[in-house]
Amino acid sequence: MSMDAVILCGGKGTRLRAVVPDRPKPMAAVGGKPFLELLMDYAAGYGFVRFVLCAGYMGEMIRAYFAARVLPYEVTVAIETEPLDTAGAIKNAEGLIKTGRFLAMNGDSMVRADLKALADFHESKRPLASLAAAKKEDASAFGTLSVGADGKLLAFREKAAAASGLVNAGIYILEKDALGLVPAGKKYSLERDLFPALAAKGAVNVFEVPGELIDIGTPEGYRQAGEKLQ
Repeated sequence: MSMDAVILCGGKGTRLRAVVPDRPKPMAAVGGKPFLELLMDYAAGYGFVRFVLCAGYMGEMIRAYFAARVLPYEVTVAIETEPLDTAGAIKNAEGLIKTGRFLAMNGDSMVRADLKALADFHESKRPLASLAAAKKEDASAFGTLSVGADGKLLAFREKAAAASGLVNAGIYILEKDALGLVPAGKKYSLERDLFPALAAKGAVNVFEVPGELIDIGTPEGYRQAGEKLQ
């Protein structure tokens, strides 16, 4: 795949601390490997050969681990000195992203989406951003997406009890030009700041993907991931 892949792995993982106290959340072991490595293996299966990791909390542990690994893909780590949120973290790593278009993924969740189909969709629509969305019968823990009849993102809805609908799958394709809206060195969120700004311009297309959203952000989610990804 002729684009870099950027993975967001800077969060502290406070909710997971009770069961994974000694490492950043994306480094939690699932099936004998850090979850982060499973994510990269999955993307590498679609031809991604260069990864930029946006690290923060315990970022040196992430850097040291992958520096010692022999892998069939290149791994570069950008460590933020203070929390910059998701879009801010990507902006912090902008100089390490070598392609004008890139895949971005959350480092604590996975949907087995067809990444080639997502890339083809983005190429055909040519928005500034394409967002993968998964259907959730109970989206109360996530919040849902408001999508227009033309498939463009309208808004992120707040979490609501017993709501069902499309949720953000944590997989995106972004044009590097979109980062021009992100202030350098400032906290800036994909969901709360960048995507609403792009959506107001009609510049975010939503790509629905089949499959279950696996999220290791809570002890229960982490336990389920261990069962599903064995």
